[in-house]
Amino acid sequence: MEEILIEDYNYPLPDERIAKYPLAERDQSKLLVYQDGRVSESRFCHVGDYLPNNSLLIYNNTRVIQARLEFHKCSEAGVQGARIEIFCLEPLEPNDYQLALGATHGCTWKCMIGNAKKWKTGALSLHVVLTSGEEVILYAEKGEQTGNTFAVHFSWKSTSEGKGINISFAEILDAVGELPIPPYLNRKTEESDKTTYQTVYSRVKGSVAAPTAGLHFTNKVLNDLRGRGIQTAEVTLHVGAGTFQPVKTADANQHTMHTEIIAVPRDTIEILIANIGHIVAVGTTSMRTLESLYFIGEDLLLSSVSSAMPTDIPYSVGQFTPYKKEHTVSTKEALQAIVDYLESTQQDVLHAATQIMIKPGYTFHLVDQLITNFHQPKSTLLLLVSAFVGGDWHTIYDYALSHDFRFLSYGDSSLLTRSY
Repeated sequence: MEEILIEDYNYPLPDERIAKYPLAERDQSKLLVYQDGRVSESRFCHVGDYLPNNSLLIYNNTRVIQARLEFHKCSEAGVQGARIEIFCLEPLEPNDYQLALGATHGCTWKCMIGNAKKWKTGALSLHVVLTSGEEVILYAEKGEQTGNTFAVHFSWKSTSEGKGINISFAEILDAVGELPIPPYLNRKTEESDKTTYQTVYSRVKGSVAAPTAGLHFTNKVLNDLRGRGIQTAEVTLHVGAGTFQPVKTADANQHTMHTEIIAVPRDTIEILIANIGHIVAVGTTSMRTLESLYFIGEDLLLSSVSSAMPTDIPYSVGQFTPYKKEHTVSTKEALQAIVDYLESTQQDVLHAATQIMIKPGYTFHLVDQLITNFHQPKSTLLLLVSAFVGGDWHTIYDYALSHDFRFLSYGDSSLLTRSY
């Protein structure tokens, strides 16, 4: 595999260019438009002017959960001690987001723990007052460590003696959890972030980071697009903390991509089939989801036993799956194979895992245009952008830097057309 020097994807990003807060009006962000090596700019509210009227817009409907919890160790005398921060990353038991968030007695999550050395043994407890006024005690017990993460088991009970409870973990997070805004903002989460760090179409809880390309959309923009005949459809990819993980290896190929869970309704896949050649991904998460579909469909099509696979075991796309062989299956054939599989197994939604790494040399199968923000230097997201525009990322980023564009999660946006 040809070496990709991550230093070739570096650029100077002064702290003052990182948007610490969003604009008061989401759709007034600047929009950089890139096509055929040419750059122009507009406002995001006019994005419809640059999309063909027969476009299909695919967005990620995930919703950020208030995944950061703050506990304090207490001595036997009840004296408050060390602060322990628990950051819930993904559910382990149950291992389904909706089941874990809906659990009413207990659940176990893969977590990062701040100040873990101070938490040797024993359960931590936290008093929780719900919006309904009900009071519960939340307990956290540290389990097995894997790398820099831990399994943490949560349980809770009512403060009223003998009273049963029917309170979900999601309700507890909503009451005492903190929304985990990106670390590079270098500030604490504020009340306004609970609204501004969610897309207007977010509805499926599970992410610990927002799919930030979607933060520019308003209902007015969506209605304008639909009025132009542009269709929209949803996918779900719950964004993990790995999205902020920098590439620390000199050769980007040596970087280990994080795995994320995706869910794509059968109806969405059928719409994709009818709109091949006109697909616009809102954000890199939608891009990774859509491109992963091709390899899942290819596997289904070429595997004689695929229809007999257990429906509770998701398909998985590996980091380097796209680069291991020549892929001759057409996009339509791959997508149709997924539809046929879902119909044969009586499923309405495809559930899968993806670790896909989109980097220079990747052949795109579904996405024709990409709406995305401006990403960190030496990141896998910048590699993705470079692959999409045929290596011409410098043209885009040099323009953005010299024309006062705002960068990263709360920054401005771009509309990129794929280079063929």
